[in-house]
Amino acid sequence: MVSGQVKSFTVRVNKKDVVASALPLQEHWLPLSNLDLLLPLLDVGVFFCYGVSKPTSFASMVGVLKKALAQALVSFYAFAGEVVHNPDGEPELLCNNRGVDFIEAFADVELCHLNLYNPDDCVEGKLVPAKKHGVLAVQATELKCGGIVVACTFDHRIADAYSANMFLVSWANMSQSKPFSLLPSFRRSLLNPRRPGLFHPSLDDMYVPVSALPPPKDSPSAADHLISRIYYVKAEQLERLQALCNNKRTKLESFSAFLWKMVAEGAALDGSEKVCKMGIVVDGRRRLSSTVDDEVEEDNGSADKGINVIRSARSALMESYFGNVLSIPFGGKKVEELVEKPLGWVAGEVHEFLEGAVTKEHFLGLIDWVEARRPVPGLARIYCRGSEDGPAFVVSSGQRFPVSKIDFGWGKPVFGSYHFPWRGDAGYVMPMPSPAGNGDWVVYMHMPKKQLEVIEKEASHVFRPFKFEYLNIFKN
Repeated sequence: MVSGQVKSFTVRVNKKDVVASALPLQEHWLPLSNLDLLLPLLDVGVFFCYGVSKPTSFASMVGVLKKALAQALVSFYAFAGEVVHNPDGEPELLCNNRGVDFIEAFADVELCHLNLYNPDDCVEGKLVPAKKHGVLAVQATELKCGGIVVACTFDHRIADAYSANMFLVSWANMSQSKPFSLLPSFRRSLLNPRRPGLFHPSLDDMYVPVSALPPPKDSPSAADHLISRIYYVKAEQLERLQALCNNKRTKLESFSAFLWKMVAEGAALDGSEKVCKMGIVVDGRRRLSSTVDDEVEEDNGSADKGINVIRSARSALMESYFGNVLSIPFGGKKVEELVEKPLGWVAGEVHEFLEGAVTKEHFLGLIDWVEARRPVPGLARIYCRGSEDGPAFVVSSGQRFPVSKIDFGWGKPVFGSYHFPWRGDAGYVMPMPSPAGNGDWVVYMHMPKKQLEVIEKEASHVFRPFKFEYLNIFKN
């Protein structure tokens, strides 16, 4: 069948259920870490599309999903809890096995006809569930062609993308009676603040207490309204961008620099002389792994050998840590400068503002920065645009998105993506590996409409509106 697109379709909800852990759980409280407390109330969506080829009924697939979910929640019990507030007004997790809302639905559309380039029309409010209770919601949607879309929405305060990926892979493993590749750790002491605390003054430029935020701006115009789009970026274009940076920068740095220039060019069309800001999400797990854990006993051999054992144990704990371990460094440059300077120079600026945030000391300092301001929550400044600011957006590295590993027993997904139309003023970009596994990228973007129009016009050779043809899965 040749891929096409439909303008609209309907989704009918057939059943709603709650899936709890397969084993009873002793009710307890799980505090959020200081890094969790930097996240406001935000829900993140993720979805996977399957073109089921063998005669497997939707009812049997749902049965597999539910049974495996109940098993996975035994270890990932945080996703079966509820967020409540303590007397200080801070969110905490009540691990009470409340369960996960599970929705079964039918969409009168074939997989090949989904216009995933425009997820606002075909994904939002249709294929990805709105989370109304608890921490996690799941929706399984049967398609007219026999395919299925499995989607989740989770509370970002409880899990970052790394943690969600860990859960998704484990859920898929459970469906095929495979062991977990990584058991989650909820050991909050790994992110305890130091006594006394210590942080660099530069963190006051990166983060801000919510009590110091400027008043909200007026509603955006139609041109400034944020919309979601999904693009396909070929590997050769990524390599070309790297070459333009003299191959001195990573693909993510080169890509982000190119996007920074494109957004600045859009602002320049209005004669803007403002500052254009870009942030990049950094995962601190590997950075914090080198911190010595005093609770791990040193080996009886040499001191060096003992330290290596301690670091190895700490590394394993951080690798399995479930929660948020993120920082969002950013840079701000005048629009005119970003437009006029070559890509290599812009990529150098990206590398420079990232350098200060990819260290152990940065993350330890960020934990201490939050502690010094509690119970007043903090927020990344890149998300808080003042009235005098120019465009701002954040790039999140989704290269570990495990799309090829989310196999529930009826094959690998033909497509998968995060879906994050958050309610902020700043844009959001998530580059992920293509399901084809050939070095291409799938890029989810939630940006002002006017910026995306400029990007599509000026950089159509890089940002191609997503079509299933790029994955070569639907043929005559």
